[in-house]
Amino acid sequence: MSRPDVESLPYDDYSNRQLAAVPLVLLAVALAILGGAFLLSGTPIDLGMAFTGGTEVRFDADASGDEIRATLDDVDIESLRSVGQSDSYLLQTQTTDPDEATAIEEEIAQNYDVLSVEVRSASFGADTQQQAILGVIIAFVGMSLIVALIFRTFVPSLAIVASAFSDIMIPLAVMSLFSIQLTLGTVAALLMIIGYSVDSDILLNNHVLNRHGGFYESTFRAMRTGVSMTLTSISAMVMMFIVATLFGIPLLPDIALVLVLGLTADLINTYLMNVSLLRWYKYEGVTR
Repeated sequence: MSRPDVESLPYDDYSNRQLAAVPLVLLAVALAILGGAFLLSGTPIDLGMAFTGGTEVRFDADASGDEIRATLDDVDIESLRSVGQSDSYLLQTQTTDPDEATAIEEEIAQNYDVLSVEVRSASFGADTQQQAILGVIIAFVGMSLIVALIFRTFVPSLAIVASAFSDIMIPLAVMSLFSIQLTLGTVAALLMIIGYSVDSDILLNNHVLNRHGGFYESTFRAMRTGVSMTLTSISAMVMMFIVATLFGIPLLPDIALVLVLGLTADLINTYLMNVSLLRWYKYEGVTR
């Protein structure tokens, strides 16, 4: 992939407030969506079976999804999706009682070939949920501490932390809008977004603060590398989403979609909000 012509971006035409306005508005909208979802349902996004508990049944069926739902009309189906290139399906319910799970398995077995059944208790799901949230918090706090130790100045460190926070909130808001469940896979994607965000932000901050040359020269030098890397990663995730969707591979489409959303948000946050904060710091703020 050829490097983008970042020098053509008209940063001089906009004030720092104007540059920061777009990412801040997106962050505010994302927080409003998550807050509204929390007030309406008690959770900002839909939680997958790994966090709520439930029963998961995999079976073979020579039928469409609508036909399966009509056949299993007595089963309270949480989700039903095809898996792989064969006629395999994955059915999930919120049932955590082993006896009820056995009854569901028997009803499915009357019509289709059951391949596997997994029952996850609600308490185990709650423990998994706490561990996942704790893992994200630890990763974010650890990232913030490392950034503070690297730059030892408030504004550049704040720019990186704010960008990473927004990079997580925006994908979560889109997940909430389109009912994409939070699973162990999407949690892993969120952790990867933190890594991507810190990588591009540190690259920009390091060029602006620690390299020779003027502000825009250093910014464009960092952007040529950072934007190219991010666009390449987005392209790879789009291809993974397409392939995983076509072949019915579980989890991968959601992981790819979350990464695409996070990386797109990172482009906006890094090269609008972060640049505006660094420009203010270099020309108007308290210098070192």
